[in-house]
Amino acid sequence: MGARGPGAKRQRQVAAQAVPDAIQPWEAEDLTRAERVIAFIESLPITKGFGAGENIKLLPFQRDWIMAIYATDDDGKRRVRTGLMSVARGQGKTVLAAMLCLCHLCGPEAEQRGECYSAAATQGQASLIFAEMEAVILSTPWMAARLNVQRFHKRIEDEETGSVYRALASDGAAIHGTASSFIVCDELAQWKKRELFDVLRTSMGKRAEPLMLAIGTQSPNPLNIMSELVDYAGRINSGEVEDASFHGAVYAVPDDADPYDPENWKLANPALGIFVSAEQIADEADRAQRMPTFEPAFLNLHCNMRVDAEPKAINPAEWDACGETFDLEALRGRKCYAGLDLAAVRDLAALVLYFPDSGAVLPYFWCPKAGIDRKEEIDRVPYRTWAKQGLIEATPGAAIDKRFIARRLAEIVAAYDLRGVAFDRYAIEDLKVILDGEGVNLPLEAWGQGYVSMGPAVDAFEALMLKGELCHAMHPVLRWNASNMIYDTDPAGLRKPNKSRSIDRIDGMAALLMACGIAARDSGPHILKGDVAFVL
Repeated sequence: MGARGPGAKRQRQVAAQAVPDAIQPWEAEDLTRAERVIAFIESLPITKGFGAGENIKLLPFQRDWIMAIYATDDDGKRRVRTGLMSVARGQGKTVLAAMLCLCHLCGPEAEQRGECYSAAATQGQASLIFAEMEAVILSTPWMAARLNVQRFHKRIEDEETGSVYRALASDGAAIHGTASSFIVCDELAQWKKRELFDVLRTSMGKRAEPLMLAIGTQSPNPLNIMSELVDYAGRINSGEVEDASFHGAVYAVPDDADPYDPENWKLANPALGIFVSAEQIADEADRAQRMPTFEPAFLNLHCNMRVDAEPKAINPAEWDACGETFDLEALRGRKCYAGLDLAAVRDLAALVLYFPDSGAVLPYFWCPKAGIDRKEEIDRVPYRTWAKQGLIEATPGAAIDKRFIARRLAEIVAAYDLRGVAFDRYAIEDLKVILDGEGVNLPLEAWGQGYVSMGPAVDAFEALMLKGELCHAMHPVLRWNASNMIYDTDPAGLRKPNKSRSIDRIDGMAALLMACGIAARDSGPHILKGDVAFVL
């Protein structure tokens, strides 16, 4: 055993207590694959806190999850390749993740020259699973004799199989050239970038039975990777989708349930009364009710609900209720109104068409092609994927190509009965010159961004949404914009979107609000000053 560095002496002392060729509990006959994993975990010690020194005893929800993850077909092959557990804070997630890493490194799930990784948002958080694994190793003689712990590098080697474990952080450099056999993603909702997730996920193709697990609380952002997995689990569990390679368990207080009713806390806290006390949650609930700024943290961390610190302008359920698809060809030649929100040179630009006869909402988005990788990293949304799917048009160069947008506008004018285009005055002059040069005649109407113009536009949009008279087909970029928007309110009760306070980009929603506003006025084009009508 080649242990070295801090703790090596202690590890050698523990290793000396190992019993050669001892039969381990998980090696008993007639155990299923999942039962071997459970037997392995329950043979390991609790290293701190309540019950320290005793063996781990998995709770029913943990056992059920493991039984589902490690279920096999008749040939003994594990069906699941991706597993999800989403629970509130304090449910023993870190310990469970550490034990599963050990199981795949040197336990019944180990394979020759396996590559095991735990990944977290930051290096400090990534160290937590490593520290738990190290503590177990230093308390388990046979592991101490077999494993080489390298604390500085957060790396553990199994000298018997040649397998290796590493702790990784999403805010560090992504690793390439891996052949991952096991991955556990800790608190995925907090990851700053998705590059590491994608690299690790795609690295599993080189293994016969790889497994990726994600464990943590929900993200308030519907486009976060954790939200994608939670939503996919919901679709599978509802029967909408069939996918035997994915298993997800989500413990959360439902949106329509009272989060302050103690009877509902157990829905998000399956370890209530064991790892976390009802009294502790009650204290947090009282604080959240007395001080509203504490409520979002309580709802997210203790109820595992998808909430934000800022009160959002749009209820996700109300937005999703308007998500039906429509026949794009049926819109040709139909009356519509548009809102145009042009970007700064490197940002997102948006045009949204609203067809009042059907409620259809047809968005167009543009961003510069150069630097799209960097934008994806900063905004933490899949710009490149959206561009490949045609949901965003990546214009040539490092700045928004307004000539490209002008040509698209010409196609739109030719295809639809465009009655009015409300626009934000910002960055419009260059486009107007290009439109004139291209011979594109748009019914432009300048639209103020203050309360006077945007207030009625917000009211018009909200009335359509609440009555179910919008149909946005769940366009993912527009949905992202909708989830980001926050309103400001003046003393008279008028509202307008606040781009500086909104969590992220809202260009598409600003355009949709203007489209609904101009449609409500049904003003069409006005010729008050040149080719542009002005609305204050």
